Amino acid sequence: MLLQSPRNVVVIMHFKPDADALGSSLGLAGFLKKLGHRVQVVAPSNYPEFLAWLPGNEQVLAVDDRFGDSLPKAVQEIEKADIIFCLDFNNPNRVNALEKPLRDARGVKVMIDHHLEPENFADFQKWNTQSASTAGLVFDLIHDLKMVDKIEADIATCLYAGLMTDTGGFRHNNTRHQEFLIASSLVAHGADPHVIAKKIYDNNTLERLRLTGFALYEKLVVVPEYRTAYMALSGSELSRFNAQTGDLEGLVNYGLSIEGVRMAVLMYDRKDEVKLSFRSLGDFSVNELARKHFNGGGHRNAAGGQSKSSLQATLEKLLALLPEYKNQLNA
Repeated sequence: MLLQSPRNVVVIMHFKPDADALGSSLGLAGFLKKLGHRVQVVAPSNYPEFLAWLPGNEQVLAVDDRFGDSLPKAVQEIEKADIIFCLDFNNPNRVNALEKPLRDARGVKVMIDHHLEPENFADFQKWNTQSASTAGLVFDLIHDLKMVDKIEADIATCLYAGLMTDTGGFRHNNTRHQEFLIASSLVAHGADPHVIAKKIYDNNTLERLRLTGFALYEKLVVVPEYRTAYMALSGSELSRFNAQTGDLEGLVNYGLSIEGVRMAVLMYDRKDEVKLSFRSLGDFSVNELARKHFNGGGHRNAAGGQSKSSLQATLEKLLALLPEYKNQLNA
């Protein structure tokens, strides 16, 4: 069995990790350590400050431009690992600068993910697009191993954070009865829903709130003919509010909350590219749109993308595409 004897293990998440990526990784790492494995959690980038409280965060090796030795250290960990768990992504290009080391690594690769259309790069995979979160799949793995009794409060907290956020506080249409069963078990093992929700959702800076107000008042545009809302934020606008990693988290959902809107898009400058977040209601697949036109993908109703064009050119491309999807958006 793969985990029968102590191994050198790396748990790696996607670039710019969210609470599900970080929470599932820390939860799995905590579980593997209880089995006697040496575990290093690797993040290919920094991540929001409002996630830094998660148990085990202090042991994450994050690739960060501010620390010049972080990239070679991460590569070294990947190269010497016996097992590499790849969490919350299904294509190695999602780890950016660590893609080649990950592909070339000698260690056994295990993918745990719930996004559509995975690349066949792993030796083993636990992949289920019906699962609302990767954290839920990690719980399923522990359950399959008949080791739920190994889940302590810190592990439960990390997994609950991932499950809660990827279901939008159990409000998104990906929330099945299984999610509530998993949540119930995690609470029984020490996760505190009130504390976790407060630390993630009620943890704004003044600048983040002002950025949100600016985006909603000045940048939110609705195109009624195509039942679409969008916001486009330039680098200078983000700098004006000293935007940090995570400050745009959830902003795209405001557009989708407008009555009659079927698709919401947020696009913004990030260094040498434009990042896009898509959300939709019903059967309209933003995964297909993002995958076909913006080098992205994800889920049917939630996806991401990127563009090497300017912010204005990317916006013009999006608006030019809307007539192609008019019938689907108005169905």
